[in-house]
Amino acid sequence: MKQKKIPMRRCCGCNEQKPKKELIRVVRSPEGEISLDLTGKASGRGAYICNSLDCLKKARKSHRIDRTFEITVSDEIYDRMEDEISK
Repeated sequence: MKQKKIPMRRCCGCNEQKPKKELIRVVRSPEGEISLDLTGKASGRGAYICNSLDCLKKARKSHRIDRTFEITVSDEIYDRMEDEISK
């Protein structure tokens, strides 16, 4: 039997490639709202991050999510993402 291809994505924090199911998707909706997409199916531009606060802090410090979405992500949004990841 042919093995099924596993989609790989790169984490914005640690810059490692991992299977898509192990990462959390950060999405910018067509309206410009940024949120965590735990299902991975919301419409909009996506970026991926590991399920750890360390990776989120690295991505925040280096502004990688800002560059991916081509907008400035506010501190409120980062704080909200930290709360959701830490749960």
